[in-house]
This record gives sequence, C-alpha cells and structure tokens, in this order.
Amino acid sequence: MASTLAATLLSSRRGPLIVAVFAWYLVFFLVPFALVVKISLASVADSVPPFSDLSSWDGSVLQLQLSGANYLRLLTEPIFVASYIGSLRIAAITTGLCILLGYPLAYAVATARPAARSGLLLLITIPFWTSFLIRIYAWIAILKDQGLFDGLLAWSGMVSGPLHIMNSGVAVTIGMVYCYLPFFVLPLYAVLEKFDGTLLEAASDLGSSALRSFWTVTLPLTLPGVAAGAVLVFVPATGEYLIPKILGGAVTLMIAPVLWDSFFLARDWPIAAAATVTLVLIVLLPLAALYRARAWWGTEAA
Repeated sequence: MASTLAATLLSSRRGPLIVAVFAWYLVFFLVPFALVVKISLASVADSVPPFSDLSSWDGSVLQLQLSGANYLRLLTEPIFVASYIGSLRIAAITTGLCILLGYPLAYAVATARPAARSGLLLLITIPFWTSFLIRIYAWIAILKDQGLFDGLLAWSGMVSGPLHIMNSGVAVTIGMVYCYLPFFVLPLYAVLEKFDGTLLEAASDLGSSALRSFWTVTLPLTLPGVAAGAVLVFVPATGEYLIPKILGGAVTLMIAPVLWDSFFLARDWPIAAAATVTLVLIVLLPLAALYRARAWWGTEAA
C-alpha cells in the first residue's frame, strides 16, 4: 500500500514536491523531535551524553526503562510552571499588540498608491537587513535608565525620574513587538492587497457606514491573513530566547532561558527535553483549535 501511494505521488505533477516537503519535515522535525522525546523519558546520568539508556539487553531479554518522572517534575517545580505562564502571557500580549498596530499599518500600505507600496514595504523590511542581536542590543540604549526614552519623557515634562523599564516584562514586550511586527504585517498585506474594493462600494450604496463596512465586510474577509500573521508571531514569541535574556534579565521568566540553563548549566537534559516536548504540545493545541475554527468559518461562509 505504501509503495502504491508513493508511486501515485511520484507520477502526479505535484507528487515530487509533496514528497520533498514530507522528507524535509521528516529529517528536520520528526526525527529530531523523536530524539527529544526519547531523552525526556530517560533519567539523569553521570555520562556523556548525561542521560540513561532507555533499553538494556542481557543476552535474552530486552528491558525498557522508560520514566515519566520528568513530566511530573514540570508540574511540581514552580520555575517551570511560572516560565510557561510567563511565556504564554508575553506571547499573547505581543500577538495582541501586533494585531492592533499591524492591521492599520498593513491596511495603509495595501490602500496606498501602487507607486508608493514598494517604498512602504521596503521600510517595513529594512530591519531585517540588520542582525537580530544588534537590533535587540540597540534597545538597551533606548530603554535603560537615563536612556533615550527616559530623556525624551523628561525633556517633555511627562516624568520627573527614570521609569526603570529595563529588565522588566514591559521591555521584553516592546522588543518582541518591534521584532515580530513585520511577521504579522506582511501576510496580512498579501491578503489586503487582493481585497476587492468594490465590495465596500456596494456596502456604501446599500447605506452601510464606513465602520460597519469594516466590521461586516473587510475584517471577515481578511481574517485568514490575521490568523496567519498571529501564528507567525505567537509561535516564535513563545519560545523566544534572546529578547527576554537581554531586555528582561533575571526578573522576567520565560521558558526558553530556563531550557538553556537546564541543558547547558544544570546539564539536566531529560527535564529540559520534557519541557521542550510540553512546549511544543502547548503551542500545537492552539494551532489545532485555530485550524478547526478556520475550517468551521469556511463551512459557515459557504
């Protein structure tokens, strides 16, 4: 059956492309993820690598030594629970702010004159020309005490002293929104660019106000772009390492720095692997719910 399916795929026009995509996922996602799952079921050992074998062979019987203790530790150790909650909270706030800021921006670019769109898109993508690390370090000079942001607020008379933004969740959120906003704007712009403006004209002719036309026509038809942009922001923001490490310090708990410390400082690979598997499942569940919601939305629209 498998050989028949493979032959059918290869004989179709898109078959080789589908096989290549599945092969890519198999080699670069499924196999590494299976290795992480394997490590998560092991125990810490004083060896290289620092985890025990999952099986042993005494010459006649194969014995499996699987343990779920690492997953139980995730529920009992406060640092992991707090870091998961912190990651999801900051990722959700970042996604929400990117939607609020990115939708008007993408709409403005999509409705601009065709000659100006290329320049506006260039301004959005220019930050990608600079190293991600350098861009994050630049925010230290802006957000630190007596930095550029504090200086502007003090000069305007809005504050009388430093706001102490650095090493806080606010600094992490600002850095996240700055870095991930283009990931929301670009897929939404691709949807808005293809939006049929005559639908708004028809709604206006029927007496609909501009605000009502937006809520009943524009927003529902552009929700696929909003969903795609939200996923592109939420998923990497949940596992972000550099931004909370540089701008958040030790005060802001997120799961990626905790995983780094578990892997490379504590050398507790099994608990770190279990935390990684749990993080993947936590991220996949909202994505599955979003997929079902989009399928339901498409069925209702039909």
